Amino acid sequence: MGTLFFFHPAIPRLPLPSVSKPVAFPPISCLRNNGDVSGFHEHKSEGNKNVDISQTISNDGQNVKKDNIWQLFKEAQQNILYLNDQRLGAIEELEKTNREKDSLLKKIKKLEAEKQTGAGKDNQSTCSELLLRIDAMVLSSMITPGEASELRSLVINHKVSLADVFNIISRKKDPELLGQLRHFSHGHKKNGFHIVHICTEMTPMVPGGSVASYVTGISRALQRKGHLVEVILPKYASLNLNEVQGLREVNVEAYSYFNGQLHGNRIWTGVVYGIGVTLIEPKYFSSFFNREMIYGYPDDFERFSYFCRASLDYIVKCGKQPDVLHLHNWETAIVGPLFWDIFVKQGFGGTKILFTCHGFNSQGIEQPDKLALCGLDPLRLHRPDRLQDNTNTQLVNILKGGIVYSNKVVIMSSIHQKHIIVHNLSHELEPTLNEHRDKLVIAPYGLDRSTWDPSTDYLLPENFNAENINGKAVCKVSLLQQLGLSEHSSSILVGFIFPEGRDLDVKRLKEVILNVRQQDVQFIFLGTSERSVLNQTLESLQEELEDDNLQLFPTYDEALLHLVFAGSDIILCQSFVDPTDEIPLIALRYGAAPIALTSDASTNRVIPFERNFTNQDHEATMYSKLINSSFLNMSLGLAVDEIRTNPAMWKRKIMQAMAHDLSWDAECYDLHFAAYSAIKNM
Repeated sequence: MGTLFFFHPAIPRLPLPSVSKPVAFPPISCLRNNGDVSGFHEHKSEGNKNVDISQTISNDGQNVKKDNIWQLFKEAQQNILYLNDQRLGAIEELEKTNREKDSLLKKIKKLEAEKQTGAGKDNQSTCSELLLRIDAMVLSSMITPGEASELRSLVINHKVSLADVFNIISRKKDPELLGQLRHFSHGHKKNGFHIVHICTEMTPMVPGGSVASYVTGISRALQRKGHLVEVILPKYASLNLNEVQGLREVNVEAYSYFNGQLHGNRIWTGVVYGIGVTLIEPKYFSSFFNREMIYGYPDDFERFSYFCRASLDYIVKCGKQPDVLHLHNWETAIVGPLFWDIFVKQGFGGTKILFTCHGFNSQGIEQPDKLALCGLDPLRLHRPDRLQDNTNTQLVNILKGGIVYSNKVVIMSSIHQKHIIVHNLSHELEPTLNEHRDKLVIAPYGLDRSTWDPSTDYLLPENFNAENINGKAVCKVSLLQQLGLSEHSSSILVGFIFPEGRDLDVKRLKEVILNVRQQDVQFIFLGTSERSVLNQTLESLQEELEDDNLQLFPTYDEALLHLVFAGSDIILCQSFVDPTDEIPLIALRYGAAPIALTSDASTNRVIPFERNFTNQDHEATMYSKLINSSFLNMSLGLAVDEIRTNPAMWKRKIMQAMAHDLSWDAECYDLHFAAYSAIKNM
């Protein structure tokens, strides 16, 4: 997710002297006339002038008394300061204890929530791990691809009781597990697709960008609806293996064809979020994925074409027969031509290809002869209706090949309509997209509903939803109290959650703040990491504005992050179109209006609806319609004015926005399921 910044004011305290302990008070005394203390007596001075000795002694006694009283006052003041210091220290300790207690309670609630949904996760993980063990058996020639296919069908269709085999997977060796599987009888068949992603990113192992969050999000949504999903990835040196459960190397020789020879690979398997994951590590070309970055090298085509060919060789060797091979961007688009020209007759009669494109900026433009590296025929493919680039006809376009050689093309774009993408954003691929227009499906990105749902969010002081939004006011008060801001009911709270790794237009931000400065608006900046340069910039801005209504929190705090979304009236957003930025989606979910830092649609690269294209409205996503109709061209000042002048209408607008499900399980899943169904029936 993106980076948020806030300033947390310390508890107001006056400068106090250092007092280690209370001071003991000495007694006050004077002389008696009989020589005892506290007495008086007369005294005559020698000389011509008689002096009232008793008066002199009285004055001296008063001076002593004044000195003692002043000393008493100073010591009493020190004691008061000491007690005040002790009291403030005790308050701080109490607050610390309460924070630790709240944190512990939240962790307990989270564990309880995970425990309640644990059965489904166990089934998913068990199913995925069983399939990976079957793959290992066929790779080691313990079973034939045919028997592997039958056993895989038992598991996929849930003809085996996953609960019965859950406890034997980890402790049984392959021969024992095989015997157990062979004894299961056939039962009720469960309908669902078997989908294999061949991709280059997946959160949380390879959090590279939009592909990573999409693969994980849609895969989890599909599995929650009863489908089986597997993912094949390169084994990068920078892979976050801590996120993989049951990671193990399959002790077999897995070969793939490249540059005219067979080359060995190491195969690793594990489970992530209940999804079976296979990692391919080249032995001979070990440097392909042993690099700092995922992309950006001159030999990227060689690297990823090797991975694509190795993935298909692995699937064939395992005897897998998935319903859909799901490909992503140009990096794995070459699987399409490989599949139809080489692999389709190797047991893939019922398998179809779905290609997802996350953008057209990078298309994989290469020399035609490089296609021969992975076994393809350059002369066969270097044609206008296949892979020949539309502009540089001497070259081939790998992204174009993904479109041509797929059964369906899903273009991920939450905000743009199909005709806008084809005509304005396709970067010279408009003729190809028009020719294959019937294949195209526009789908929105989503958010994780299990994490972002104000009706069940255990990090909030009170939950709320679109039908009953009262809890949002409680969250706002709690947020203001935590940040030490004024709790005036008339104030409007604006959160700015700053995504990590983004550049901040400080000049524009300052203009936005100054524009609403006189309208009782409070700002909260929250971050997800400590970035000293950016923090200093925001702190300088705060000092320059000298505004107590602007608070900065530079350090990530999960509970505070959720509370900012729940308590804010408005969330400032960098952009509506960045697929890796979930902030606008979460804002809508939590009843906060997403307002772009700049309201200029062209600056945000958002192309509004063309009202004369009435027949194109069905091509827009629900998120696109919602943003375009309510928030696209609204500045912060205009939003504040609407809240002030017509609060009832504003509340209705917010509640209507909240009612839309923008998670991966909603519109995004429905469109993908329809695409899978359509190509399966071809």
